[in-house]
Amino acid sequence: MPTHAPTAPAPAPAAPVRSRALALAVLCAGMLMIVLDGSIVTVALPAIRDDLHFSPAGLTWTVNAYLIAFGGLLLLAGRLGDLVGRKRVFVAGLGVFTAASLLCALAPGQGVLIAARFLQGVGGATASAVSLGMIVTLFPEPRERGRAIGAFSFVGAAGASVGQVLGGVLTQALSWHWIFLINLPLGLAAALLAVRALAADSGPGLRAGADGLGAALITAALMLGIYAIVGTGEHGWASARTLGLGALSLALLAGFLLRQARAAHPLLPLRTFRSRNVSGANAVQLLMVSGLFGFQILIALYLQNVRGYGAAATGLAMLPAALAIGTVSLALSARLNARFGERPVLLAGLVLLVAALALLIRLPADADYVLDLLPTMLLAAGFGLAISALTALGMSGAGPADAGTASGLFNTTQQVGGALGVAVLTTLADRPSDSPVGGFHVAFAVAAGLLVLATLLAAVVLRPAGADR
Repeated sequence: MPTHAPTAPAPAPAAPVRSRALALAVLCAGMLMIVLDGSIVTVALPAIRDDLHFSPAGLTWTVNAYLIAFGGLLLLAGRLGDLVGRKRVFVAGLGVFTAASLLCALAPGQGVLIAARFLQGVGGATASAVSLGMIVTLFPEPRERGRAIGAFSFVGAAGASVGQVLGGVLTQALSWHWIFLINLPLGLAAALLAVRALAADSGPGLRAGADGLGAALITAALMLGIYAIVGTGEHGWASARTLGLGALSLALLAGFLLRQARAAHPLLPLRTFRSRNVSGANAVQLLMVSGLFGFQILIALYLQNVRGYGAAATGLAMLPAALAIGTVSLALSARLNARFGERPVLLAGLVLLVAALALLIRLPADADYVLDLLPTMLLAAGFGLAISALTALGMSGAGPADAGTASGLFNTTQQVGGALGVAVLTTLADRPSDSPVGGFHVAFAVAAGLLVLATLLAAVVLRPAGADR
């Protein structure tokens, strides 16, 4: 990914190893809080519904409002980090997220909670969008960068499952308010440490590279697209609302791409997509996350609605997946990537994930946890392999000038994939059937199909490091 030196943030002096390790720990801590919040809410939804008297349709907006803001602003936030300094954007994002968490916890009614969740999405996008970009600039040496990305991927991969455990325990032992209150000490500590541990960087400023029209077009396109997707559960895929919003979103996206081809300082330089690995990694991630994020939600729904598990039991049932993913991504992924290359490791991880979802296609209504679910939880370790390799490929062409943009793009495809997967797979799971698990079987089959497509795309498009054209 070629870069232009005049638009690069001013590089900080090389930091000692200990300082870089502390900086990485701060970035991971901030990301952990945001990832935990994304999944911790799902287990607490029944308690929130009962306490604030949400309708089923209204309850979904406690999730949708967050997704729309988060997914819609990632690309813009990443570019802002390149222009005004990633440390400044990261700390600001943590501050907004923490303040919004307090507002969520104190929300007296539905409207305040939904608005606060939207604000949480704004803060989460702002902090997340620049995190990978800072890691790329902190660790320029490939082997060190691989280990750093492995640690960061561990936080993202295992944090979601840990969030379900923590959400169940807090909701059942205390109340749903505590799933948000727990963010206050975490957010304040992460922000204070970030101020001290992260090296100051300064970009060329908004005047040197701001693309206001491009920012407006892509933010509106992403928000409208995600809004259309998350509304399909209520309105249907073929409704005039869904088709109209989808068409408008695509028109705005086309306008954005046209703008990027002509703008002197584009928000997302189209040269980014000349790299087969960067383009391919983002496309593979869209498919992979669509299948896996929906799978995570479906398992929680199956355990609670079909098997009658409580919130805490559901979270604990998901714990083996978190442990398997965490062990692989933290202890093995960086070594395997260094020895065999990211592409073979990614393919191996995807094959394991296809096997995991294939086991669920015939999941019985009275499933035995050890025989029917535990094997899938353990095979989820494939995600620990896949996500670290995919992250390295997705950031492989990023230089100092556009690391924030590349980070924002990679996170955007992740969020859009998650929203798409949840909307499609939960709709399929809810379809009428003679069996209480008939819809789940269809949804799991579609999720497995998405993983197969991701595997084929990775095999055909991606190239080993150094052969990326």
